[in-house]
Amino acid sequence: MKRKLCAVTGTRAEYGLLVPLLKAVEREPCFQLQLVASGAHLSPEFGLTYQEIEQDGFAIDRKVEMLLSSDTAVGITKSIGLGIIGFAEAFDQLRPDLLLLLGDRYEMLAAAQAALVAKIPVAHIGGGDTTEGAFDEAIRHSITKMSHVHFVTSDESARRVGQLGENPVNIHCVGSLGVDRIVSLPRLNREELERSLCFSLRSRNLLVTFHPATLDLEPPERQFRELLAALDSLGGEYGLIFTKPNADPQSRELTRLMCGFEAEHPNAVIFSSLGQKRYFSLIRQVDAVVGNSSSGIYEVPALQKPTVNIGDRQKGRLLAPSVIQCAPRKDEILKAVRQALKMDCSSVVNPYGTGNTAEKIVAVLKSIPDYRALLRKRFYTIRRG
Repeated sequence: MKRKLCAVTGTRAEYGLLVPLLKAVEREPCFQLQLVASGAHLSPEFGLTYQEIEQDGFAIDRKVEMLLSSDTAVGITKSIGLGIIGFAEAFDQLRPDLLLLLGDRYEMLAAAQAALVAKIPVAHIGGGDTTEGAFDEAIRHSITKMSHVHFVTSDESARRVGQLGENPVNIHCVGSLGVDRIVSLPRLNREELERSLCFSLRSRNLLVTFHPATLDLEPPERQFRELLAALDSLGGEYGLIFTKPNADPQSRELTRLMCGFEAEHPNAVIFSSLGQKRYFSLIRQVDAVVGNSSSGIYEVPALQKPTVNIGDRQKGRLLAPSVIQCAPRKDEILKAVRQALKMDCSSVVNPYGTGNTAEKIVAVLKSIPDYRALLRKRFYTIRRG
């Protein structure tokens, strides 16, 4: 009998990372893939990106509506509650043998809580990383404690998962799925990309993605205004391609500021979702990636392009030499961008692997004889000295 592996996706970002794994699971005759779409995927405001999942050839087994039309702390918290209810119903209907959860967003927290009570074993991808500027940090570690198999991106992350009391036998260092996606995905050339974007690239171009740093005391719009002021001072010869922020607290104000900037700058364009093919094709064409997205840490170095990482949202992650850290201040951002434009990243080695992460994960999942035997965990104490 095939074992049912159920993957949950709530945003365009983590879906793009999951694609190589979803395909690898589908290829295995011993597995049956189940897919649950939720969160921003089902929202017109964020581009109804569940349609991209279907266009990629995946069947969505259940859709869990949980995203309220609010980006306040109360609205996000209520969305988590709705998610727990929706995932509980979906899992009761699908009866998966194992749940696959990637990352640290609140949609995954809701899914993990529903699985915990339903006694569904969880395989967590990306645990042990640190992001000190966002509440994703606490969510990530919480999901680790509700999970039973851990696929981490680095040796440092593996040690942190061990510090949380997880048995080393169930911790597997596999690298980042984002690198797999880069290796496997066909790319558009410059002319094809411009046609697809309906935008003419300039002699210099920047890809900009900025999300709220949810633990910062400084309002995210203040930081974003500093970024926009820096981009404005670069001049019209720079092409500026923005992607909208995730569905996080205070994200709508960032979108409003972004749209106002676009209206006044013919060299700027905004997309709710580029899709993975256009996104990675665009990284190949731009001179740098600017913002505070985890993609700038995990995937951009694999494409040998520089990243300007602003503020503390990704603080604590393992960084490639091509990643430049800067404070969320106009002058600091400008200085970092100009440094990035001079960098030669052709020899940069990405610390997150070479592109065989999905195969490693599938091999581990095949080797586990009984998923339900994982449910009763003991706290693993690390012996000192």
